[in-house]
Amino acid sequence: MIKALIRWSIDNRILVLLVTLLISVGGIYAVRTMPVDAIPDLSDVQVIIRTSYAGQTPQTIEDQVTYPLSTAMLSVPGATAVRGYSFFGDSYVYVIFSDKTDLYWARSRVLEYLNQISDQLPAAAKPKLGPDATGVGWIYQYALVDRTGKHDLAELRSLQDWFIKYELQTLEGVSEVATVGGMVKQYQVVIDQHKLAQLNLTSQQIINRINAENINISAGKLIDGNTQYLVRTLNQFTHISQIGGLVVYRENDKIIYLNDIAEVVDGYKERTDITRINAGEAVELAIYKEGDANTVQVAKLVNDKLAAIQKTVGDNYQLTIVYDQSTFISNAISEVKFA
Repeated sequence: MIKALIRWSIDNRILVLLVTLLISVGGIYAVRTMPVDAIPDLSDVQVIIRTSYAGQTPQTIEDQVTYPLSTAMLSVPGATAVRGYSFFGDSYVYVIFSDKTDLYWARSRVLEYLNQISDQLPAAAKPKLGPDATGVGWIYQYALVDRTGKHDLAELRSLQDWFIKYELQTLEGVSEVATVGGMVKQYQVVIDQHKLAQLNLTSQQIINRINAENINISAGKLIDGNTQYLVRTLNQFTHISQIGGLVVYRENDKIIYLNDIAEVVDGYKERTDITRINAGEAVELAIYKEGDANTVQVAKLVNDKLAAIQKTVGDNYQLTIVYDQSTFISNAISEVKFA
């Protein structure tokens, strides 16, 4: 058998050389284009459901949110396990699928069953699917630093959340862009409880009043001959002074404005994270790739986009790379080639 194979190869030298050349070219192409990860993702195919239920204890969340969701997800096709966790103000349900299951098929199935069970949850509980990424998909992180010292952490955070984040989310292969650090700006209403008690009002009534007024409402149509006008009321707040001018109490000729019983001020959301660069506070952005995306390609797209953003924001801000997983991959490949 071996002698016959050798003789055939000798008689067909050109064909053997062509096949060898094709295999060599295919091997080189495969090596150059094969996606390589620094940390292979061996996690289960899973879909995460996060439900926020502010102010509720873990036991309440377990009874009203986690248990109904977990039992509903048990019947999802292809699910092998369902795990539920209840925390203060939050519920997490992990739906685990077999390894061969397509992630996006699994997400669509979970979403179908989630729509069926949503009506049975409390009105304040808002379930939503987690990103199509895992912790291993964290491939990039950079910091936004103020070079001039004229911009506070709230301005840096606003620039991240309302401009840079949206630019990066459009990139192919990016699953989630998470902001860490900084201060999230808020308009805060600080109520004087003594004045509130004198009017026999509650804090919830004030909250409901603010929510009811901060909305634009359609007022129908006005027809004038052949012309039709759409009418609407413009009540949505556009300035902090409008919040303080809201009427919260009216009796006969007595009118009480929100400014009379409360102070409306610029404030910040309660902080749950902090980051530092060279002993100074900064705002950072962590980028997670999609499960099957090529790390090197996604990181290259991010670097190109950040270079364009740097030109847009000018010299007042500096985008500093903190972590780029593609550099580890490139260095490892270079070491292998050198060896």
